[in-house]
Amino acid sequence: MKIILTGATGFLGSAIKNHFINEDIITVGRKHCDVIAHLEQDIPVLPAADLVIHAAGKAHSVPKNDEEEKEFYDVNVKGTENLLQGLNHSYNLPKSFVFISSIAVYGAEEGFLLDETTPLLANDAYGKSKIEAEKLVLEWCRSNNVTCAILRLPLLAGSNPPGNLGAMVKAVKKGYYFNIAGGKAKKSIARREDVASVILVASKKGGIFNLTDGYHPSFNELSEIISKQLKKAKPLNIPLWLAKLMAFGGDFIGNKAPINTKKLRKITKDLTFADEKARTVLGWKPETVLAAFKI
Repeated sequence: MKIILTGATGFLGSAIKNHFINEDIITVGRKHCDVIAHLEQDIPVLPAADLVIHAAGKAHSVPKNDEEEKEFYDVNVKGTENLLQGLNHSYNLPKSFVFISSIAVYGAEEGFLLDETTPLLANDAYGKSKIEAEKLVLEWCRSNNVTCAILRLPLLAGSNPPGNLGAMVKAVKKGYYFNIAGGKAKKSIARREDVASVILVASKKGGIFNLTDGYHPSFNELSEIISKQLKKAKPLNIPLWLAKLMAFGGDFIGNKAPINTKKLRKITKDLTFADEKARTVLGWKPETVLAAFKI
C-alpha cells in the first residue's frame, strides 16, 4: 500500500510512520521528507497513493497577537487546502483520506463524555482552524468519492510529549509542579501508538471519531505516575482558595502568568469525551494511559 503522510517528523506523525514502516510511505513536509513543501504556501507535487494521512498542523501555543493567530489559519487551513490541491493534480486520487483533528473543535471547557454530535463551538485560533480544515476535507472527499475519516484527538501521551503533558513532565522533573484542589479534575487522553494503530481501520470505514483511552485520568493520577517514573516525591497540593488568589494576580499578567482565572478554570473542571462510536465501528481498544504511558 502506498501512503502519503504529512507531519511525519512530529510527535504523532513519527508514531504513525513507525506503525506503517512496512508500507510504501511518501512523507511530505518542510525538511527531511520525500516531498519538500511548506504546505501553508506551496501546492505539493504528489504521486498517486492509496491513502493520505494528514497529521501536519500547528498546535501547543497560545497566540499573543493577530500575526500569531494567523499562523494557525495558514498552517492548519491553508496548508490543508494546498494539500488537497496537490492531490487534485496527482495521477490518481486516493481511496481514503484520514485527517488528524482535535477535540478542541468543540470549544468546551468542561463537560462529561461529550460525543461526536456535540456542536463545534471553538472560538480560539487553534479550534477554529481545525473546524475549517475539517470542512475542507469533508467537502473534498464528498466531491471526489474518497472515503474520509476524521480523528478528533484529546491530550496525547507518549515518550517526550509536547504541549500540556510535556509541561507537566518538565515541572515534576524540576520540582515545581503542584496539584490544585487535589488534582481531581479528569481529562481525556490517549496514547499516540494506539491512535496510529487504528488509522488503517478508520481509513476503510470512514466517519468522525473521538479517541480516548476510556479511563480519563485525573491530574493527580497523571502527576503521580510521572513522579514515580522520574523517582520524584509525590507533588504537593495547593488549596483552591490559595489558587484563586494566585489566579487573580495572574489576570493582570495575562497568558504569560503561570496561572490566571482562565487557566484555573480549565484545570479544575472535568472535560471528558465519549469514544463509544470508535469502539463500536472501528473496534477501538486502546490501553489505558496510566498502565502504558512511558515518559
